[in-house]
Amino acid sequence: MSKIVLGGNQYGKAETHVVRIDKSGARHEIKDLNVSVALAGDFADAHLTGDNSNVVPTDTQKNTVFAFANEPMGEIEDFGLRLARHFVREFATVKRARVSIEEFGWSRLGDHAFARAGAERRLATVTSTRDGDWVVGGITDLVVLKTTDSEFHGYIKDRYTTLPETHDRVMATSLTARWRFARTDADWKECYPSIVGALTKTFAGHYSLSLQQTLYEMGKGVLEARPEVAEIRLAMPNKHHFVVDLSPFDLRNENEVFYASDRPYGLIEGTVTRDDAPEAGQAW
Repeated sequence: MSKIVLGGNQYGKAETHVVRIDKSGARHEIKDLNVSVALAGDFADAHLTGDNSNVVPTDTQKNTVFAFANEPMGEIEDFGLRLARHFVREFATVKRARVSIEEFGWSRLGDHAFARAGAERRLATVTSTRDGDWVVGGITDLVVLKTTDSEFHGYIKDRYTTLPETHDRVMATSLTARWRFARTDADWKECYPSIVGALTKTFAGHYSLSLQQTLYEMGKGVLEARPEVAEIRLAMPNKHHFVVDLSPFDLRNENEVFYASDRPYGLIEGTVTRDDAPEAGQAW
């Protein structure tokens, strides 16, 4: 007869929204972060017997985030490394700490006035164990669109196929990309805009025969531009734009008027990596 056992588990405080305003000069600076902590380790008794003697309360984790934010944060990768290392080094029962951070952008309106920037958010996930640290950067909800230089044809067709082939279509996506660094001493501040720039430049300049092909080329562009990136994972939902039939109104649509459909949508995902990339450890 099989035995029931506790499997892998972790716990933590999710989505601590912390805002730090640097007022050290006349021109204020703002950091707006959503920080999630997840701890794994010697916590079986909390599940099996209700013994909490090894547990670091999630409220303590929240307070730690706020306390660490009292000092200059630096880049979110740096902030995540300090937090993750703290939990592993401070508490013997914690074997792995994973800190995931979203950064909300603000555009400057003046020395001390701001407006929320676009929908895209910068990401960082830092994992720390007794054996080492791993850093994953990223971006999510980066909406990009190109009005031409995109085709889609030559695919399998069966009795359920209604999609017409096209040699000129709108391509749009809301990109999420996560990239794993090969080391933990990269210049995070310089890397982020460079990586995003490589992604957007490739998207804009690549003549696409499929979103899959574009995904690969975008990932390849990042790895060619940034040697400190070991691999990159991309998720690209196809934000479909369908040509509207205006013939019932005696009008011609020269591929200029589209119906933007939000769902259902194709979701293209893939990883582009180096064949000699170092092991991922527990990075992802």
